[in-house]
Amino acid sequence: MNKIEEALDIVEEGKKAISIEIEGLKRVRNRLGQGFQKAARLILGSRGRVVITGIGKSGLVGRKIAATLASTGTPSIFLHPAEALHGDLGMVMAGDVVIAISNSGETQEVNALMPAFKERAVPVIALTGGLKSTLARHADCVIDTGVEREACALGLAPTASTTACLAVGDALAVVLLKLRRFSKQDFRRNHPSGTLGERLKVSVGQVMLTGQEIPTVRAGQLMDLVTRVIDEKGLGAALVLDESDHLIGIVTDGDLRRAMVRFGEDLAKKRVDEIMTRNPKTVMPEALAADALALMETHLITVLPVVGLDGRVAGIVHLHDLLGKGQFKFIV
Repeated sequence: MNKIEEALDIVEEGKKAISIEIEGLKRVRNRLGQGFQKAARLILGSRGRVVITGIGKSGLVGRKIAATLASTGTPSIFLHPAEALHGDLGMVMAGDVVIAISNSGETQEVNALMPAFKERAVPVIALTGGLKSTLARHADCVIDTGVEREACALGLAPTASTTACLAVGDALAVVLLKLRRFSKQDFRRNHPSGTLGERLKVSVGQVMLTGQEIPTVRAGQLMDLVTRVIDEKGLGAALVLDESDHLIGIVTDGDLRRAMVRFGEDLAKKRVDEIMTRNPKTVMPEALAADALALMETHLITVLPVVGLDGRVAGIVHLHDLLGKGQFKFIV
């Protein structure tokens, strides 16, 4: 431990930094007023998207605000000021609304875009602490995100100011969400991975196919019948059972292709026992859907027989049943 570490109360310093950020947030909250109201109405009434621009730390905050708005029902994109000056201004169209972020309001790269926004008749919302700055003068409305001090001991690194700006972006997203009557169902449509996550928490028994939906054949049957069962059930596989309904094997589309190469036209006359894969991977009804999916990924398979403790087939689960038919598309 060096002398600085000995003299510094690390936890206390961390609390001081957070306290300074809280002070900044309180200041911004108390000054929230007509500018915020006008901004929300401008965005709500726009026919296009919200285009958010900023550079450096403000740009990083802008990206997060754009992502939050987009996921809560307000189409949004991030525009890097430097790239905008080299062609990306073509992303901005009539009907859009711009949110320009600059703590000082004097960021050259951001202010250089103002004439282009004005030419396109695109209103600008400024998030800035510089209420008399160049950006504030050119904006259609201004939201004061200024803080009295940064949490950085040097007063240089954007800390409290970026936290305040981020909070204002979240506040706009929340207000717009309510104004648009954005529902939980709408949110889930924008978060298919979230829906997938919830789906994979259920048991295999809740998503597996059962009864007549299970493609089954008996040991010793001819492949002519087996291929018809595979085709009729549409799962790309058939489960092979013994006379006691115990699983002894599986025939998949891959098994059929390999057998066709091996036997040609004689395949239809072969017994399923010669073609099937013995002792296939299985899962129990009580297992989580997530575990079944992991097993499929590990062994590169798309169907899993579901077998009870007694060794009898209880069902079959397909990759699509785990992921939700029609809800997800994959490139494989």
